[in-house]
Amino acid sequence: MNTPPCLGTAHLRRALDERETTAYRITHDCLDRIDRFDGELNAFLRTNPDAVEEAEAADRRIEAGERGPLLGIPVAVKDNLNTAGLETTCASRILDGFVPPADATAVERLRAAGAVILGKTNMDEFAMGSSTENSCARPTHNPWDPERVPGGSSGGSAVAVAAGMAPLALGSDTGGSVRQPAAFCGIPGLKPTYGRVSRFGLIAFGSSLDQIGPLARGVRDLATVLETIAGPDPRDATCRDVPVDAYVAACERGVDGLRVGLPLEYFDEGLDPQIDRRVHEAAAVLEGLGARVEEVSLPLTRYAIPTYYLIATAEASSNLARYDAVRYGRRGTSGDGPQDLPEMYRATRGAGFGAEVKRRIMLGTYALSAGYHDAFYGKASQVRTLLTRDFVRHFEAGIDLLLAPTTPTVAFPIGDRREDPLRMYLSDVYTTTANLAGLPALSVPLGTHGGGLPVGGQLIGPAFGEVSLFRAGAALERHFGVETPAWIAGRLSQTEEGTA
Repeated sequence: MNTPPCLGTAHLRRALDERETTAYRITHDCLDRIDRFDGELNAFLRTNPDAVEEAEAADRRIEAGERGPLLGIPVAVKDNLNTAGLETTCASRILDGFVPPADATAVERLRAAGAVILGKTNMDEFAMGSSTENSCARPTHNPWDPERVPGGSSGGSAVAVAAGMAPLALGSDTGGSVRQPAAFCGIPGLKPTYGRVSRFGLIAFGSSLDQIGPLARGVRDLATVLETIAGPDPRDATCRDVPVDAYVAACERGVDGLRVGLPLEYFDEGLDPQIDRRVHEAAAVLEGLGARVEEVSLPLTRYAIPTYYLIATAEASSNLARYDAVRYGRRGTSGDGPQDLPEMYRATRGAGFGAEVKRRIMLGTYALSAGYHDAFYGKASQVRTLLTRDFVRHFEAGIDLLLAPTTPTVAFPIGDRREDPLRMYLSDVYTTTANLAGLPALSVPLGTHGGGLPVGGQLIGPAFGEVSLFRAGAALERHFGVETPAWIAGRLSQTEEGTA
């Protein structure tokens, strides 16, 4: 049986359990798609040389009668998640050749469930970017139009799933880095509540903001992954001991009785009118299915971007200080003779970090410096608290979730914003708020824009309120569907014509 990786995990699971296919065959299909498409899309930095062996081990477990939702299912992993024995570089020269001794907790739980680690996906260096153009290797291209960005920083993971090179992928979301590329590539992507998934083994960017999240072909698949990777972990003090809900079952519950808020501040003059229409269409769909939709106000939203870029860069400056070539990082050299410690630092960090990472380190160091800490980082922390209260006020008043755009525009051309950091940062204007407040947020496809590019709608819930997101996300997915990217569809049809 032909089981292309673009099929959802439920279909693959059924085919595996009924012996219509094997994990070995599915993994080979994934690797074949990578061979066919990734030379032009650059979603992967490296594939796992043990992937086929892992698939064969999964087949033996299935033959022995074992069952599980992810047993034998290939998963792509963003390159900032540690994978034991498989190089992990954060798409940065400074970590070139680093092979972790242990898996990140999320990866460890996927392996325990029998998932096959397919490879490591491309990303913006140290997750700093909104376009996956900042990789030290090469930029990733959008499978809807390879002349456009896939979003970032989890662009490689989004493209791997959207192009059918992997049925599932893990990404990380610090300010929208799962949701924004999910929207640009026309697939669902989830940022769980801060503390819902262990960050152990995730190479840090902004420690109070980072969260691991899945990308998939369907909302139900996201729920399956979250049920697998969520839960307490003694190795991560920020990971909460909160029961893991029945997320997969929630996808079948519908939206009858849910109260959905439309935050007025997310529908501003910077929003593409066609995206605005799509999100309001989604609101009408939910209302037609029994939800109650009402307008709400989050007045501090306009402060989200400056607040986020002060806190995120300050935490990045602190986290990346460890890459000094003494404890961590590949050592740089300057000249032939011996060098003193400051010279070695300059050579290492100058050659090892890319331009965007250097920019954020400098911004963060300035925000934390003597005389400016209270005025910048301290003030941003206060605004963060007030912004969080904006959300909590509505959830305590009975709102179950918020519906908003994921991005203000559709995917933009490669190179269009690379020399304009402020314009690039505004790509995250609707996503950073959930990270600042530590809330769960889900991006779901809402069809396509007039130009043929996908549009994403964002659902934001209260802390540990993922169940409501899955209820609404699955309902919207049943209405709008998940489409195959135009470029991929064209390439597949050419292959079929050639075969015929």
